[in-house]
Amino acid sequence: MKEARAKAVVLLSGGMDSAVCLHGAHAEGFALYALSFRYGQRHRLELQAAAAQAQALGVQSHLVFDLAAEAFAGSALTDAVPVPKGVAGSGIPVTYVPARNTVFLSLALAWAETLGAQDLFIGVNAVDYSGYPDCRPEFIAAFERLANVATRDGPYRIHAPLQYLSKAAIIQRGLELGVDFGRTHSCYDPGGEGLACGECAACRLRLEGFAALGLVDPLPYGERPGG
Repeated sequence: MKEARAKAVVLLSGGMDSAVCLHGAHAEGFALYALSFRYGQRHRLELQAAAAQAQALGVQSHLVFDLAAEAFAGSALTDAVPVPKGVAGSGIPVTYVPARNTVFLSLALAWAETLGAQDLFIGVNAVDYSGYPDCRPEFIAAFERLANVATRDGPYRIHAPLQYLSKAAIIQRGLELGVDFGRTHSCYDPGGEGLACGECAACRLRLEGFAALGLVDPLPYGERPGG
């Protein structure tokens, strides 16, 4: 009789990092349960990208959870706040969404306990990132400790496999895993036709990552920096 695969809940935003995370968990042999959110984000293209990635790997289930937009107001990703373009400034940027990863991981933990899964995957990064406090290694370690005192079952493991990788290294890892980066979405401020802006922090990090590998990003852009 074939042994059942261990289950894993993977936070899947539709961005390149979460796609690499999903493919990595698949390569490790986990039965995948993908979790995405509608939380008032200005652009829903990421949910379409998340669905494409989930479908590509044939996940066991892809749950899209609805959250009240009012709980995440005040961010450039959820509110009428201009998205910064060009080189990022210092401090926590206006694209930070209040306590987003804490909320997302809490709901992922609830689903994991319901499923009998002990492994949770999240694509946070502490190298090429925008200064978000809930992407720091200290946050991931603290949440794992919390998970193991706040639940009936366990032990729970919070996997953040991209935490210490540069964007170029993440892309390289994704290519090795067979990620179709043309079916991911990163841009904070896409145009009317869904084309990436090429100038926000997410676009710039993504483009710089591909350039460092001597590659061209397959995602369509309205305009790429430098022409």
